[in-house]
Amino acid sequence: MDDNRDRVLRLRARLYALIRAFFAERAVLEVDTPILGQAGVTDVNIESFDTGFTGPANGGVRQRFLRTSPEYWHKRLIAEGIGDCYELGKVFRNGEFGRRHNPEFTLLEWYRVGWDHHRLMDEVEALVRTAFAFGGRTTGNSERVTYRELFKRHLAIDPLRASDDELRQLTATFWVDANRLDRDTCLDVLLTHRIEPALPPTGLTFVYDYPASQAVLSRIRKEPDGYKVGERFELYAGQVELANGFHELTDAGEQLARFEQDNRQRAARGLPVMPIDARFLAALEDGLPGCAGVALGIDRLLMAIVETDDIRDVLAFSFPDA
Repeated sequence: MDDNRDRVLRLRARLYALIRAFFAERAVLEVDTPILGQAGVTDVNIESFDTGFTGPANGGVRQRFLRTSPEYWHKRLIAEGIGDCYELGKVFRNGEFGRRHNPEFTLLEWYRVGWDHHRLMDEVEALVRTAFAFGGRTTGNSERVTYRELFKRHLAIDPLRASDDELRQLTATFWVDANRLDRDTCLDVLLTHRIEPALPPTGLTFVYDYPASQAVLSRIRKEPDGYKVGERFELYAGQVELANGFHELTDAGEQLARFEQDNRQRAARGLPVMPIDARFLAALEDGLPGCAGVALGIDRLLMAIVETDDIRDVLAFSFPDA
């Protein structure tokens, strides 16, 4: 084993210990939830790995999915009264492979009862700064900017007010067949191809309050001018996304409607329609308390600490070598 690989593996082990100490100090409980579940994620931008159970019929449904996040299980526990909790473990996303992506990766996810996304950003920043200092690096300055302001600053366009045609025209300046893209795809392309490369190469940037159409599992709030935003955030270390957080939706009816809309979009794109997690919806019905949650990519965090742009540099074995 070469010295650099040995160093990174040992750094990862110490980082795990640091994370556990960080949450133990704050009385946040570590939990261990299933990796195989009965329902996959409906998000049109995420694909689940699936497998089949061959055991006795009383084991439940045959088709199972590797988790893309432990979110649904955490919220079920919170609805039962577990309180603040976190999990550090493996998750899986099919089709995602490249310099910044491995289909199997390590995720830190945690939930704070009674918090909103602004308060959670404070804790995310505290953890990331602690991790950077532990790795012998500084994080630089930190900025918090709304999604709306970010588009105005970099592209001179209001992403909430702009028409679909305006967004397509802007995207068409560098994207072939932009006229075939829907609104949210245009916004995603503009964010990843025009805005992210223009973010400061060092420091932390929190982008928050996304368009309501991108609320995912977050609450929606109406702005003073009548436009709606999803109460969620993403954290960038330099120009690399590290974390995705939400002021969590607790309305079961609204959550079901979003799942169904996701599946309609999946069907329209020729993607498999995913089974909806009835147990998760039942937990919302029973009463999920107000909370905020965040998922932070540990491999990406290590990449930032050791200053590499290749995820293979921080893994024991990458996907092709697994």
